[in-house]
Amino acid sequence: MSEIVKYEQRDAVAVITLHRPESMNSFNTELRAAAAAAFVKAHEDDSVRVVVFTGEGRCFSAGADLKAGIDRDVEEILQSEYRPVQEAIANIPKPVIAAVSGSAAGIGLSMALQCDLLIMADNAFLLSPFTTISLVPDGGLNWLLVRQLGYRRAFQLSVEAERIPAARCVELGLANKAVPAEALLSSAMEWARALSKRAPLSLTATKQVMRFAADNNWSDSYDLEAKLQGELLGSDDNREGIQAFLEKRAPAFKGK
Repeated sequence: MSEIVKYEQRDAVAVITLHRPESMNSFNTELRAAAAAAFVKAHEDDSVRVVVFTGEGRCFSAGADLKAGIDRDVEEILQSEYRPVQEAIANIPKPVIAAVSGSAAGIGLSMALQCDLLIMADNAFLLSPFTTISLVPDGGLNWLLVRQLGYRRAFQLSVEAERIPAARCVELGLANKAVPAEALLSSAMEWARALSKRAPLSLTATKQVMRFAADNNWSDSYDLEAKLQGELLGSDDNREGIQAFLEKRAPAFKGK
């Protein structure tokens, strides 16, 4: 897709790879734009059912490219350049698996935690380093950490700027799995291919209602899931799933 973001499709899985290994995949203007465009491409391609999001080289992303300097309004950059990437991950109607090697730090951590699922190399770590350079966690990281950890743990993790190793990330619920480093991408692909065989309409609806539930009350979440269930019941894939169950065979879902 570009020199700094690789886009590859393997069967029903799109693999989006940050490709600035010489800069530890740190985000500059070009990388932000290319990453957002890659997720738009995966969103619009009906043949893509799952996305794997990873980084080339020794880490997922070291965060913002500080070597590029800060010569623009950072609030404007966060709103107009980082936010579209975050929203593209949240709004794509397909599961996104972050595959983290080495580390995900700063806004790289924000990007990883925005994904629906997270798999880490067993020697990788997550890091919120902002207090070491007198900044506030950004890229939605405050909301993501508080939602996933609760206030006290999120605050401690951020103000102490501690490296959180993969095994601890799994314990805390920040990551789903930790696997041997050499098997990271193959494990992520195996997981993605397994999910790609699930009913795509169901995956989309489940992502929609669970993200909605994170910010809304039980009653409104109940209403949305009832509405979505009504839309799914009787669909071609719903009938195929039931028929496959009765016939004791694997279903062939078409996304209809």
